[in-house]
Amino acid sequence: MSTKVKDYTEKDILEAIYNSSGIVSNIAESLKCSWGTAKIYIDKYPSCIEALNDENESILDLAENKMLELIEEKDDKMIRYLLSTKGKKRGYTEKTEVGITVNEDTEFKIVKKIDADS
Repeated sequence: MSTKVKDYTEKDILEAIYNSSGIVSNIAESLKCSWGTAKIYIDKYPSCIEALNDENESILDLAENKMLELIEEKDDKMIRYLLSTKGKKRGYTEKTEVGITVNEDTEFKIVKKIDADS
């Protein structure tokens, strides 16, 4: 006995993506299907891939806003984390990176982790 898998419309998938936090399991739960089925349908429609990407970006924005709240509360660990990631281009990093070109076809990257207590 075979069971027929429900056909989901593009609109069904888009509605399930909305407020899913970009988590495929949440989308599958909303659709009442398996994770794999949800992923297949997301990948089927370019608009759904874009909506999932937008949802992921929104949740990252939310996390960044929470990070900024902690920084405003003078959370030393969060301040250090922000400086070591977003402040990296200004020299705030716990790593020293050196690029060495051996010949025009080979490039090596040596990364030395600096002890956080030094």
